[in-house]
Formats: sequence, structure tokens, C-alpha cells
Amino acid sequence: MPTIKDVAKEASVSVATVSYVLNNSGSVSAGTRQRVLRAVEKLGYRPSVLAKGLQANESRMIGYSWHPVLPNQFDPILDKFIKSVADAAGRHDYHVLTFPCPKPYNEISVYREMVERDRVDGFILSNTNLDDRRIRYLLDVGFPFVAFGRSNPEWNFHWVDVDGSNGVELAVAHLLELGHQRIACLAWPEDSLTGQYRLAGYGKAMASAGLRVDQGWITRSQNDYEEAYRAAQPWLALPSNQRPTAVVALSDLMAIGVMNATADAGLEVGPDLAVVGFDDAPITDYLRPPLTSLRQPIAGVGERLVSMLIDLLHGETPSPAQVLLKPRLIVRDSTALSVRS
Repeated sequence: MPTIKDVAKEASVSVATVSYVLNNSGSVSAGTRQRVLRAVEKLGYRPSVLAKGLQANESRMIGYSWHPVLPNQFDPILDKFIKSVADAAGRHDYHVLTFPCPKPYNEISVYREMVERDRVDGFILSNTNLDDRRIRYLLDVGFPFVAFGRSNPEWNFHWVDVDGSNGVELAVAHLLELGHQRIACLAWPEDSLTGQYRLAGYGKAMASAGLRVDQGWITRSQNDYEEAYRAAQPWLALPSNQRPTAVVALSDLMAIGVMNATADAGLEVGPDLAVVGFDDAPITDYLRPPLTSLRQPIAGVGERLVSMLIDLLHGETPSPAQVLLKPRLIVRDSTALSVRS
């Protein structure tokens, strides 16, 4: 790989002059600047991110951690999110340092080590929850971070989130327009803050329609295919005039469990039981029938989070401090009144 010395030799200037040109500093004539830039292009020189960071007393690194997905699960949002963050960081000349933390694991020790050793300039958090220890630690030590998700309302930090309540309201409204009234919800465990927001949307939409919610129509499950499959079976075993005619699942993986349980019960997804998921994973378009789902604006989330963090690192105050983005309902045949050919 060419070095800055090679560029200086090619352009017949000093190393300091090359540095002035690359960092847009110092007094360099237009002719000399063009000569240096031509040498850079000819040699294919790329400044070392680490060296630039050391010179500016920065690492140019953004830390991001997540919990690895279990073998029997998938998380398409995680893949999209990491890509969107990496792309946005690159446009700001930053890199993303990822470090998966499997459960159970003392995450705080990892964050503390990175903070104390200046491994990163700031963090992006995701999968946040109430009393999130990572958020509390970073607030206490005053280290820059932003979060994909909310936490305790009284904690003042910068976040971007997707309005899950609004998304489920859209899903229920769609089902109501199709004539459904017995609408069930396959929810997440009570300790999930994101799950609570989404479930609140279900309750709000049903109440707005003047429909009584049978508590038997709300079942909680981990974000797991097998659990979702089993959770749907009691509904499907009810007489046709008592069982739900539609289900809103809080993830696509859970929705797939409901769809397959429906087919195995001899019923047809769509005409006999409408199913809506959440996330709009790439696989949803290839299911039989294709799954109606809520699409999260993940690219927008990543871009906004990185921009917020860069502002914080530059001593600026991002505005607004909290951003709530709307999901979009993508309608497919899993909610069609007839999918028979």
C-alpha cells in the first residue's frame, strides 16, 4: 500500500505539504494542491483512519453491540440496521466497531472497558428496555451515545424509534375494513417495552372501533416460531363462530408460526384466518400466501442515529432529540378474503 511518503515523493513536495492538502489545512498554493491530489489518485493512496483519528484525538469508531440471534430464529431488522448504520457512518468518515454480547453477559463491563480505553468515540444502542443498564451507565459517565429505541420516560437521552403502536393500529384498521371483528393479538412477554407499545396500539384500535377485547384473544409468546405455533393452536381449536377470524403478530417470525399452525389445522390463511406480521422481512413475499406485514423505515433510523451521534461528538445539540418514525402497512394475500385460485 502506498504511504504518505510515496505521495510526497511523487508530487515532489514534503510530507507536511501532503498532510496540509489532505486535511485542508495550512497554506498551499492551488498548483501544489493539484499536484498532490494527482499523486494521491495515481498511487491510490488512502489515509489511515487510525492515524487520522490519533492526530485528531479521536478513534473515528462508533461502537455497536447486539445479542446474537438464536439458531431457530431470524432477525432481518438487525441485518438491515447494521448495514444502514455502517453506510451512514462511512459517509461521515467513521467506522463501526461491532461486538456481539451473548446472554447472560455483563454488558456493562464491555462498555466500561471501551470507554476507559478510548476504543470508540460514541455508541449506538438497540434493543433498549426499561431500566436499561447500558443507558444508565452511559448517562452517569457522560459518554456520547444514541439509541434505537426508548427507555424510562424520565431519562433524557437521544433516540430514534419506530412507532409500533401506530403500526399495529394500522394493521387492526386494515382488518376492520375487511369486516373482521374477532381480532386476536400474539404479543411479546410483558417485560418487552417495544412489545408493550405495539400491544397498546392493538387495544387502542379495538377500543376506537367500539369492540370488546376478549382476553383470550391476547396471548404472549417469545419471538420464537415454535412458541408462536403452539400459541395459535387453542384459537384454531375453537368452534368457527368463536375463534378469531384475524391475528396480528408482533413479528414476522411469529406470524409464520401462526400461518403454519393454521394450515396444519386444515384451515386456509386469508379466508379462514387473516394474519398480519411486523417487520416486513424479505421472506414475507415468498410465503404461501405472501404475508401482510408492517415495514419499518430502518434505513432512515440508521441515518438519523448516526447524524445525531456525529452532532453530539462535535459538541452540537441534535434537534429534535427524540424521533418517532411511522411504519408502513404492506398488504399481501395473508389478509385477502379469498386466496383460492
